[in-house]
Amino acid sequence: MNKDLLAIFEYLEREKGIKRDIIISAIEESLRVAARKSAKGLINISVNISQKTGDIEVVAQKEVVEKVTIPEEEISLEAARTLNSTCEIGDWVDIIATPQDFGRIAAQVARQVISQKLREAERDVIYEEYRHRVGEIISGSVKKVIRGATLIVDLGKVEGILPDRFYPKTERYNMGDRVQALLFEVKDTDGGGAEVILTRSHPEFVTQLFMQEVPEVNDGTIKIERIVRDPGYRTKLAVRSSDPKVDPVGACVGIRGTRIKNVIRELNNEKIDVIPFSEDKLQFLQQILSPVQIKKIHVSDDESTISIVVDDENYPTALGKRGMNARLTGQLLDVDLNVQKMSEYQAVMNVERGQLATMEDATLDQKLQIEGINNMIIESLVSAGFDTPRKVLVATREQLAAIPEISLEMADKILDQIRKARI
Repeated sequence: MNKDLLAIFEYLEREKGIKRDIIISAIEESLRVAARKSAKGLINISVNISQKTGDIEVVAQKEVVEKVTIPEEEISLEAARTLNSTCEIGDWVDIIATPQDFGRIAAQVARQVISQKLREAERDVIYEEYRHRVGEIISGSVKKVIRGATLIVDLGKVEGILPDRFYPKTERYNMGDRVQALLFEVKDTDGGGAEVILTRSHPEFVTQLFMQEVPEVNDGTIKIERIVRDPGYRTKLAVRSSDPKVDPVGACVGIRGTRIKNVIRELNNEKIDVIPFSEDKLQFLQQILSPVQIKKIHVSDDESTISIVVDDENYPTALGKRGMNARLTGQLLDVDLNVQKMSEYQAVMNVERGQLATMEDATLDQKLQIEGINNMIIESLVSAGFDTPRKVLVATREQLAAIPEISLEMADKILDQIRKARI
C-alpha cells in the first residue's frame, strides 16, 4: 500500500500538477470515516499519512481517569504515562488505534477517494489554467473518439472535449491528429469535476484565426463588425477600418491572398467572403451579393424582411447551394431575405396588372400621367398609342421597350409606377 500510494502521489504531481498535500488530505478525510467504522467505540479519531513513506496511522484519544469504566474512551493514569509521562487525571492522550485489517480498507478507500478527489483537483487546475482563456485558440492531439464522433483532445495536463456538433461534418479526425480549436467554455460536471469544451464550428473561431493572421485585426485597426458561418462550407464576415489609409478587405486577404489562404487551410478549404461593412443596409446588401445586381428590392414596414429580385441567370448565385448564400446574407443583415427570379416576378406582376386593367375605374381611361416619369417619355408612350393607364397596363414590357426612347428597365419602371398608383 505504501509504495502504491507514493507512486500515485508522484504521478499526480508530475502529470496532473496536483499537489501531494491536497491528495493526502482528501484520503485522510475519507479514511477517518472508515476508521470510525472499524475501530468502533473510539472517539476523536484522526488519520495521518506520511508524505515521505506513505505509512498510514490511525490515532484516537482517550481520557485519563483513575478507574476505567469505558475502555473505548478511557485510559488509566498508569497506562497513559507510558505514552506521555507528564499527563494527569482529566487529560486526553493520543493512542495508536490502527485496525488489523486497515491496510485492505485503506487501499479500497484510497482508490475511491483518489478517483473523486482527482476530478475535483483537476477541476481546480482546469479553472485556474483555462477559465481566463475562454475565447482563445488552443491546440492538442486527439486522444480518443467517443460516442460516435466526439473527440477527447489531450491538452497536456487536462483533456478537452470537442463534441461532434461543435466541429464541421466535413472534417474527420483520427487518434494522434493535431487539432486547433476555440476554448468555448469551462463547465462543472455532475461528478464534481470540470470539462474544457472546445469548438471549431463557432464563428468566433474564424475571428480568432484572422486575429492570428492579420496584424491590423489583432491591433484593432480593422474591426470584424459581423460574421456568420455555415461550418465547413462558407463564412461571411463584414469588416471596416478605423484608418482611411488601410483597406480592410485587402488587409484581410493579404498580398496574393497569403493571409486568407492560411485561414482557409486551417478551415479545410471552407469558402470565406470578406465584405466591406456599411451602416446603410441596402448598400451593405448590394456589397454582400456583388457582383450580382439587384433589380428590385422591397423592405417590409418593420424592416425585418427584405425581398429582392435578380435576373434569372444570377438567381443560382444569389441563392447559393442549398440556399446557403441567401441564408447567410440574411443573417449578416439580421433580416429574413427572400430572393426571386425576374421571370417569376414579372409573371406575378403581369397577373396583378391584368387584374388592375379590368377594374371599373374611370381614372384608368383618363389622359396618361405617371408620377416620377419624364414628360418626354410620357409623350412617346402617348404617340405610340398608350395614352391611358389602362392601355399601358395591358401592354407587355417588351411592347413598351419597342418604343425607341424606352429601354426594358424604363418599361419596368413605368409599369411599376402605374401599378403602385392603383394598389
